[in-house]
Amino acid sequence: MRAKANGARKRDAHIRESISGLRMSRTASPLRWLSPASGLLQLALHGKCYRHLRSSGAACYDARLSFRLSGGVNVLDILMAGGWALLPILICSALALAIVLERFWALRRSSVLPPGLGAEVRQWARSNTLDAAHLSALEKGSPLGELLAGALAVRDRPRELIKERIEDTGRHVVHRMERYLNTLGTIALIGPLLGLLGTVIGLIRMFLSVMMGGIGDPMKMAGGIGEALICTAFGLVVSIPAYVLHRYFRSKVGGYVVEMEKEATALLDDLSAPRPVARRRTAADSVSTAG
Repeated sequence: MRAKANGARKRDAHIRESISGLRMSRTASPLRWLSPASGLLQLALHGKCYRHLRSSGAACYDARLSFRLSGGVNVLDILMAGGWALLPILICSALALAIVLERFWALRRSSVLPPGLGAEVRQWARSNTLDAAHLSALEKGSPLGELLAGALAVRDRPRELIKERIEDTGRHVVHRMERYLNTLGTIALIGPLLGLLGTVIGLIRMFLSVMMGGIGDPMKMAGGIGEALICTAFGLVVSIPAYVLHRYFRSKVGGYVVEMEKEATALLDDLSAPRPVARRRTAADSVSTAG
């Protein structure tokens, strides 16, 4: 009986020691997922297995998440952990950034719809002070100028022919304003797919490492899972802004097209209307004939 009592006291002391040790290690050790309640797990694993599990988990934690202890994160290590599947995602991100910067510069309102250009061109048409130099400078100045110059080039023809020329020129102008937007939309579409490819490759590597070496080395499993998550995250980081900016540029081009149609319609009405000079000449001719 005395031996049993001594054994029970030793077992209780061992439990209290393990729980107090876990309480102290919660703040000192980065393995905060091991709560004090896991003292039962320590007893179930008979000490050695528990210490092996905890030491291996601590090694994995220190190897993969050491940036928390050092106060920073090494971006190069994250990119290297993503594997070769991260390379096409990075290429797509660089291409998307170049397209976005170029479209922001090309689709400025002052360069597409110069203020006062429509009224100035209509004044030129009324005063009949247009020549080849005016039309060439107008066509090269802006997309709106190119559209109006196409109408002025056939200003002496019937209204339907002028309208057809405006529509043809407008299609070319809109096509140039939408340049590279299809590429940006494609990047927004394939970004998650490339991330999914990296996820699949990372999981395959993880399962192959488990199949070859078992689950005794958590570093291999953590590496495969980390590669999968990094590729997925980078794919979403690239695709979400690309999709939003693609929609933004398309809507911006659509707004420009509406305003350009208004200016072209106003010019078409001025070109189709009878000219006041011609009416005065006709009246003078009739007076001279009557005299």
